[in-house]
Amino acid sequence: MTSAISKENNRDHDRVIIFDTTLRDGEQSPGCSMNLDEKLRIAHLLDEMGVDVIEAGFPIASQGDWEAVNEIAKALKNAVICGLSRATKKDIEASATALEPAKQKRIHTFISTSPLHMKYKLQMTPEAVLESVVESVTFARGFTDDVEWSAEDGSRTEDDFLCTCVEAAIKAGATTINIPDTVGYATPDEYAGQISMLINRVPNIDKAKLSVHCHNDLGLAVANSLAGVQAGARQIECTINGIGERAGNAALEEVVMAMRTRADKMPYTNNIKTEMLTRASKTLSTTVGFNVQPNKAIVGANAFAHESGIHQDGMLKNAQTYEIMTPESVGLAKSELVLGKHSGRHALKDKIEELGYDIGDNAFQDLFKRFKDLADKKKEIFDEDIIALVDDEVGRDHDRIKFVALQVKAGSKGPQIADLTIKIDGKEQQTTAQGNGPVDAIFLAMREMVPHDEAVLQLYQVHAVTGGTDAQAEVTVRLEENGKTVSGQGADADTLVASARAYIHALNKLLLKREREKPEGGTP
Repeated sequence: MTSAISKENNRDHDRVIIFDTTLRDGEQSPGCSMNLDEKLRIAHLLDEMGVDVIEAGFPIASQGDWEAVNEIAKALKNAVICGLSRATKKDIEASATALEPAKQKRIHTFISTSPLHMKYKLQMTPEAVLESVVESVTFARGFTDDVEWSAEDGSRTEDDFLCTCVEAAIKAGATTINIPDTVGYATPDEYAGQISMLINRVPNIDKAKLSVHCHNDLGLAVANSLAGVQAGARQIECTINGIGERAGNAALEEVVMAMRTRADKMPYTNNIKTEMLTRASKTLSTTVGFNVQPNKAIVGANAFAHESGIHQDGMLKNAQTYEIMTPESVGLAKSELVLGKHSGRHALKDKIEELGYDIGDNAFQDLFKRFKDLADKKKEIFDEDIIALVDDEVGRDHDRIKFVALQVKAGSKGPQIADLTIKIDGKEQQTTAQGNGPVDAIFLAMREMVPHDEAVLQLYQVHAVTGGTDAQAEVTVRLEENGKTVSGQGADADTLVASARAYIHALNKLLLKREREKPEGGTP
């Protein structure tokens, strides 16, 4: 039952474990809920990319969360699959049963240790918290030898009490100790100092690996994570695109590329295939409906763009003048004209595989029809167009609501009318609605067929997938209902069709969200 990661760490002191919590902490970000198919898709991508530990969810949160963790545990063969649990037997048992099929599994249990959290959140004495640490870790060890313990709000915990808790957790059987900067309060020097303090003061610290889990409230999550590694931690907890509660988590792509690019200052190794970073970023962005800002480090649209004349001149003479890493190192290749309206199924399937996607026959048939429709409207088909179509199609087989057709009457003279046809649970429905503009008419038609009067449209955003007036539109829609926020995304050469697809995607997520229960209390 001993974790393969633990063995590998003993052999290689400079190996940094990449622990991805996109499916747990990331999904807790407002609007980022995913259904089972979407979670499996992201999990397979993380596994292929070389992530060491995948925190697949919070099994006690709901039946849906338990099933997602259980299915991921069945499906993945390489990564350690982890489930989060509060310091209670019920939580830990839920994680243990969900993780049972996993080839390698980890139970991650946590409790708050800062004076503020213990007094106001837990309403527990330090003595009671310490007792809970020992009981929860001991109980978790009954199910697996790979147990991680987290000190929630660890960066604001008093040194003496933190040392006592860490020592007790290790003695009880914890093999990984995580010190979260839960509210993103620490600075790099403070955080590194805390890691160093634990290494110097906790007598049995050599029996476990130290982990860092940093939030980005002050924009310091990546800096703090790397500072913790330089101080002796050997696991980084992070998410794709840095998604997560509030301002998010440390971004996986940033910590990995920082270590790769500045190996002179951070001579550490990890198992991530960096050439997959751009694909992972795009896939997650499309899945949860959160666009990556253009100036985002590593994976943003402008990360390797140079407009200044001085920069362009330097790039032409030597790329290293203004690029400290190559676009190819993160999986970004120059767009090429690849397919057209005369291309057949075989050519499209080859291109999809070349781009790193694996889709089923049913999804491919739908995709091929949409590709042909796009090719009739758009003279040049680029890789980005294919990716947008794949991301818009894959993983939505089980959506209750599906787009069928749309006809819109619009213009300055009005009225603006939308004639929308959709399928709801397999049954086709059609309605016509008039609105204050074509988009409003489309959304009012959706409300007529799928009542959701309390849902409020928070965001409607359009951007072009490629250049040119014939570019596909990618639309993001965000809905809020009773404090629950969901985002949807849709792509099409017709902006209004993309808008309808995005709204339908968000509405499917809203229906799913209604069925799910959120856990009580906070998380690391």
